Amino acid sequence: MTAPVSADDRPIIRIEDWEALAEQTLPKGAFDYVHSGAGAEETLRKNERAFQQWDLLPKILTNVENVNLGINLLNRQLPTPLLLAPVGFQTVVHPEGELASARSAAGLGIPYITSTVSSFSLEDISAVMENVPRYFQLYWPNDEEVAASFVTRAEAAGYDAIVLTVDTALLGWREKDLQNRYFPMQTGAGTANFVTDPVFQQKYNPSGLLTQEELTAEIKKILLNQSLTWEKIAWLRQQTSLPILLKGIIHTEDGKKAVAYGADGIIVSNHGGRQLDGVRSSLNALPFISKEIQGEIPILFDSGIRRGPDILKAIALGADAVIIGRPYVYGLTLGQAGVTAVLTNLLHDLETSLALTGTASLSDIDGSLIARTGNSQ
Repeated sequence: MTAPVSADDRPIIRIEDWEALAEQTLPKGAFDYVHSGAGAEETLRKNERAFQQWDLLPKILTNVENVNLGINLLNRQLPTPLLLAPVGFQTVVHPEGELASARSAAGLGIPYITSTVSSFSLEDISAVMENVPRYFQLYWPNDEEVAASFVTRAEAAGYDAIVLTVDTALLGWREKDLQNRYFPMQTGAGTANFVTDPVFQQKYNPSGLLTQEELTAEIKKILLNQSLTWEKIAWLRQQTSLPILLKGIIHTEDGKKAVAYGADGIIVSNHGGRQLDGVRSSLNALPFISKEIQGEIPILFDSGIRRGPDILKAIALGADAVIIGRPYVYGLTLGQAGVTAVLTNLLHDLETSLALTGTASLSDIDGSLIARTGNSQ
């Protein structure tokens, strides 16, 4: 693959340059939707800055001739610890949207998490993933029959897990989107899983005559569920034999509850700073949760990862795998080639960084590799 180049004919390597390209290329509403956080964006900034509060402690004179980035997750061997986050509405960034991102992920053996609010159906996205794992992220609709239909469809389409987002009872106070009067679904993006769902169509569009604007209004009525509680995990378990991961865990007690209620994994995440502003960074929540439940169920991590050393720090603090979101979406500005370039650069950075810690295998990373900045070894 030829690396995408900038206006001055240099390869685009730095994530900041991909971000700048997206800002220059996309309409303001679309860019702000991807880039911004909730409120004053305190948590958005915390997520990235938290990595600066931890130091890597490399060890020298070790054999790192053959570096292995592989992990085992949910009984599948994966070539890297990366997964792609369930970012919705991707056609506001590029016409091929989620299909381009999923094809890129499949080419690199990286699991892709399909959003409920994708602009292509979960079946179409699954079809491009070949034999690479894919997970379906569920925004639990305020209609259990539609929720059950989504999960049934995901299982039939070959998905490997259900990722239930649990931090979105309603949308956060996103000031830039409000200022721009922008919500991607108004463009028709993010509706594919609803308009292709037989239960949704039967209940909300039985005549099949609703306009796009009318369909969007019906979807928005049931998109989120403010009555969702822990007890519903048992109901979800009855709908599927797939593993269930809970995304949006920040409080240690919720990590313990996830185990008690039978979750198969958790994702330590504050939604990339897009929900409740002022909450703890995901990275600083991770070691507390890991201390309580590590080894009982897999712990995945997202929010703030931008480079290889960030991934090493998250794994050293207890993550079994990591999820990235905004970086690959910035790459999507240039379609599949852009996503692949972002991911390839990140993996090269990770491989280099791992070797420079004096560690040949990612599975050997542990807490001895890391210390709070300013603390003695």
